[in-house]
Amino acid sequence: MNKLVAEFLGTFTLVLIGCGAAVIAGADIGLTGISFAFGLALISMAYGIGAVSGCHINPAVSLGMVAAGRMTMGEAAGYIVAQIAGGIAGAAVLLVIASGKADYSVAANGLGQNGWGAGYLGEYSVTAAFVFEAVATFLFLIVILGSTGSGAPTQLAGLAIGLSLVAIHLVGINVTGVSVNPARSIGPALFVGAGAISQLWLFIVAPILGAIAAGLVFRSGLLSGED
Repeated sequence: MNKLVAEFLGTFTLVLIGCGAAVIAGADIGLTGISFAFGLALISMAYGIGAVSGCHINPAVSLGMVAAGRMTMGEAAGYIVAQIAGGIAGAAVLLVIASGKADYSVAANGLGQNGWGAGYLGEYSVTAAFVFEAVATFLFLIVILGSTGSGAPTQLAGLAIGLSLVAIHLVGINVTGVSVNPARSIGPALFVGAGAISQLWLFIVAPILGAIAAGLVFRSGLLSGED
């Protein structure tokens, strides 16, 4: 239960702080500031709850761990439920806060939801969005699995993982708003409504495929560090 509570709180924090930076402070801090908000939220949670649950706070990470042989599917299922609940709770609290501004409208201003196509940020195609999310999640999991594996300087893992998330956001915000995390996408989409929900499939499927691919690479021994 301690692990599930940790995963709930970690995902709650990531969504509230990361999406909150976009919704509340985006005009002031820009894409760079939003990128660092997501990364710093992850770093803080990595050191805050890492010793409890490993700080996955992302269903794709948990499934990547399963693929790598570091976690059972039964354990991952509990993590994923807690992560999705945390993402929804984080988005709900953000909506309450953002709604305190007189001219805020979830329909007009959004809630940091992910997307693609006409009217969304850089207006990239569905193919570009899918490829970015799958490849970015693959690379993200390579960092996570490598920095937390045996022989790695695990004291620095949280920093490496958080900075990799910053880098991914710096490249990808204009493409999809950056998910690489189904729970981060599900929370805001549920409150934004039909348009965001209709595109949610991509932010579930692509990150999971990328994460599983990275897990299988590690399970195969290709990146084991041994001759």
